[in-house]
Amino acid sequence: MVWASAVTAGTVEVSEGSSSLQATGYADALGKAILFFEGQRSGKLPPGQRVTWRGDSALSDGRLENVDLAGGYYDAGDNVKFVWPMSFTVALLSTAAVEYGPLVSAAGQLGHLRTAIRWGRTSFYAPTHLRRHSTPRGVFVAQVGDGNSDHQCWMRPEDMDTPRTLYKITSSSPGTEAAADAAAALASASIVFRGVDANYSANLLAKSRTLFDFADKYRGSYQQSCPFYCSYSGFQDELLWAAAWMYKATKESRFLRFLTDNQGWSSRTNEFSWDNKFAGVQVLLAKEHAAGATGLARYKTDADAFVCSLMPRSSSLQIRTTPGGLLFTRDTANIQYAAGAALLLSLHARTTSSAGGVLCGATAITSSEISAFAKSQRYPTQVHHRGASIPSVKVLPGKIGCGQGYSAWYSAAGPNPNVHAGAVVGGPDSGDRFQDVRSDHSRLEPATYINAAFVGAVAPWPAAPPSCNTAAPAAPSQAPSSEGPRTAVYCEGGLYSKLNGFQFTPNQCLHP
Repeated sequence: MVWASAVTAGTVEVSEGSSSLQATGYADALGKAILFFEGQRSGKLPPGQRVTWRGDSALSDGRLENVDLAGGYYDAGDNVKFVWPMSFTVALLSTAAVEYGPLVSAAGQLGHLRTAIRWGRTSFYAPTHLRRHSTPRGVFVAQVGDGNSDHQCWMRPEDMDTPRTLYKITSSSPGTEAAADAAAALASASIVFRGVDANYSANLLAKSRTLFDFADKYRGSYQQSCPFYCSYSGFQDELLWAAAWMYKATKESRFLRFLTDNQGWSSRTNEFSWDNKFAGVQVLLAKEHAAGATGLARYKTDADAFVCSLMPRSSSLQIRTTPGGLLFTRDTANIQYAAGAALLLSLHARTTSSAGGVLCGATAITSSEISAFAKSQRYPTQVHHRGASIPSVKVLPGKIGCGQGYSAWYSAAGPNPNVHAGAVVGGPDSGDRFQDVRSDHSRLEPATYINAAFVGAVAPWPAAPPSCNTAAPAAPSQAPSSEGPRTAVYCEGGLYSKLNGFQFTPNQCLHP
C-alpha cells in the first residue's frame, strides 16, 4: 500500500507500443510516476514539457564558479540539487529500463523513462563530473544550493533567490559515497542507451570509469564533509554498488575481482535506500551469480537473507507490517523503504524462479510468493512541495518571496493549486493513519528516489496479471476519518479512490 499524490488527475499520452497494457491502470500508474520527474526539473525546460505549471529556474547554477550547472532535478519538495540521492534515483530508473524495458515499452512509457534518465544525469554529468580528473586536483560537485537557507524559505523554484552554493568533494576532502554512486548511475544509464545512442552510452561509461577510480583511490566518508544527506552506512556499500553496475555494464574482470576481493564488506540488511545499498548490491550480483559469474555466492546468500527478513512466513522475519500489509521500516518517509523492497523482491523472484524460491530456515518461500508479496506493497492534496503549493508563475507572475510563501501558501488550508501528478509521498504511520496536512513533511513530501523506486516496483506488474478480488470490498474496519479529502491508492495494478482513514486488508481492492 503506497500513497501517491493525485494520481487520477489528468492523462498521459502514450507514443509507443500497441499493447492493451496502455489501457490498464498499470500503464496509467507507471506513466504518472515517470511524469512526476518533469515537475522536478531544474534549468531551462524543453518545448515538450508536459507539466505545464512549471517554468524555467536556476539558470545561473554554477555561474559563481564559472561553470554551467543548470539542469538536473530538485530532490524533493525543496529547491536543492543533492547529487548523491539523485545518483541513486537515476540508477533505480535505469534498473526499470534495463530489467523491464519491453514491459515499459508496451505500456508506452519507455521513451519517457529514457528522457527522465537523461535529464537526471545532468545533475552530475558534464559540468558536474570531475574536472582535471587525471590529476589529484579533481573536483566533483555533490550539491547545488544551500539546504539550510532553502529550507527556511517557501518559494517556487522560478522565484528562488537563496544562495546556490556549490558543495564539492576533492582528493583532499573526499566523499566516496557520492562519487561512487554517481559512477553507478552513469554505468547503469550506459546500459539503457547502449542500443539507442551508442556514442552517448560510451561517453556515460567513460565518465563512470573516471568516477569509480576517483571514489576508490581517494577513500573517505562523505559523513566528514557533507552539508546534507550525510552517510550513515559507510562508503563500502556505494563502492560495491558502483562495481556491481560497472561489471554489469562491462563484464570486465577488474570489476568482478573488486567484488570478490571485497565481498567481506557485504552486510546483511533488511532495508534498501539511498544511504544503504547493500541489498541492492546483493540482488544485482545474485543475478550475475545465477548467470555463471564466479565468486559471487556470498552475495546470493545475503540476497536470500534480505528476502527472508521481509517475508511474512519467514522464520527470520525482521520487519513488521502495518495493519494493511505495508512493510514498515521507520516512521519518516517509510514508503521509500517499502517501494525499494518491492523492487528488489521482484528482481530476486525472477533470479530464483529456476530454483523454486528461497529457503528461510525451515520454511521454503516460493518465487511466486515473493512476487505476490512485492505486489502487495500498493502505492496512495496537500503535498509538501514548494512548487506545487504556490500558484504557477504563469497564473501568478509576481514574485512570491521567502516569508510570503510560508504565510500565504505553506499554511493555507485546502488543496495545492498545482497537481503534482504521480508524486509518491512519505505515506502513513505504523497504524496506517495518514493526515493530509502540508506541514507534515515525513508523510506528505515526495522525493525523486521514492518515485524512482516505485517506477521499478510497478514495472514488472504485467508479468504477473493482477488478481484483485472484484467482489464488493469489505467494509472498512473503522469509519472514514475527517482528516482530508479523497486521495487515491494503487491496488494490485489498478487505480482506486479511497477516503483517508480506511484500514486496508491484504489484496483488498477499494472501488471508486
